[in-house]
Amino acid sequence: MPLPGRVEAEKILEDHVKDVYQRYHARMVATAMAGYAGVFNGDPNLWYITGLLHDLDFEEFPERHPAESLKWFAEWGYPEELIHAVEAHAYGYNGFTTMPETPLAAALMACDEIAGIFYAYKKLNPVLYEEMKISSIKKRLAEKSFAAKIERETIYRGCEALGVSIDDHIANIIKFWSGFE
Repeated sequence: MPLPGRVEAEKILEDHVKDVYQRYHARMVATAMAGYAGVFNGDPNLWYITGLLHDLDFEEFPERHPAESLKWFAEWGYPEELIHAVEAHAYGYNGFTTMPETPLAAALMACDEIAGIFYAYKKLNPVLYEEMKISSIKKRLAEKSFAAKIERETIYRGCEALGVSIDDHIANIIKFWSGFE
């Protein structure tokens, strides 16, 4: 099966991910990835689908994530670039040691964990994403007790691999999520 379109990918997501937050998270990351596709002249469909399906096995196999997804994606004939990005986004988790080697993989690493920071911030401060301020998000990033399970080092590692500063990354995310609810 070639890379699915967005409608089919949504169905795949819904078949594997039942948790409402995890689906929302997948859409957050997908939207950010599509935004970065525009910045790095990537294929917007590939970048969006990569973001949407990056945690496809997390709910079913958290202790092996993303090993099962990687098998499925290979079986389904998905592009190697997507497979690499999903594997690299798990650097440091469950024994994964692959570093991002493409802008797609670096963007996924940079966008995945920061989505949790933005989501937690929005829960405490019910504002639109486009109303958020870089300084407020950076302050929360620095507070280890805020959204404590978020791996900040992963965000910084992804930004470095992508070649963007944390300030620019946060500004990009705010722009990409303008209108996202």
